[in-house]
Amino acid sequence: MGYAFIALYIGIILLVVEVCTALFVLTGLDKHVARFQVISILTATGFTTGESELIIAHPLRRRLGAFLILFGVFSLAVIISAISGILQKSFHMKEIGIVAGIMGALLIILKLPTVQKKLSDRLHIKLEEDYNLEDLPIKDVFLQQENDFFADIHVHETSRFIGKPFEEFIKGEEDINVLFIRRGDVILRQKRYEEEIQAGDQLLLYGDKDFLQDFFADEIKAQKELKEKKLEAKAHQQTKAQAP
Repeated sequence: MGYAFIALYIGIILLVVEVCTALFVLTGLDKHVARFQVISILTATGFTTGESELIIAHPLRRRLGAFLILFGVFSLAVIISAISGILQKSFHMKEIGIVAGIMGALLIILKLPTVQKKLSDRLHIKLEEDYNLEDLPIKDVFLQQENDFFADIHVHETSRFIGKPFEEFIKGEEDINVLFIRRGDVILRQKRYEEEIQAGDQLLLYGDKDFLQDFFADEIKAQKELKEKKLEAKAHQQTKAQAP
């Protein structure tokens, strides 16, 4: 009975993982990232800085994370107690079975497409009502449609845009917005459409994904090649440092 109790409780933990993963997904998180973050928080093993910011920066995800931290601590205590109970032959299989059944039913309900849509809409409404705009992640504020996109473009030395202002090659009907131009330590926002682009400028753009990737294809390609060269140089330095 004792081993069955432990197995059943582990089943409850797995159900909690799936339920919380489904809730994280409803807030806009990728499913694979969501599951990894849930397991990381639940087991208190830590999680990667870049992905952890997806949890910390979102108010509803922070609440779910707080629940998982508390549940993880409680679960550890229950399992230790169950192991102790194996020696005492004292278990509560009926009660734990009811909890497992409730969690299983909750997971099935959350998997229903209609429930997911309604809950997702409610979560977004709650975010808009309870939190200020600056408290929300960029994704929830700007990326409302499937093809909405942010582009971080670095202007290389042979770019066709050098010496030209945005107003010269961007038409009014095109779905592209220039948020700012970063030139060294200076952020240019005023008259950014009239500012002539220089080599080394960093352009933060927002608009249609397909249009941005096509319009700045050469810059994106050059940026990718430069990144690959840096990675190769870094790998070469590490290999050289490890050599006897």
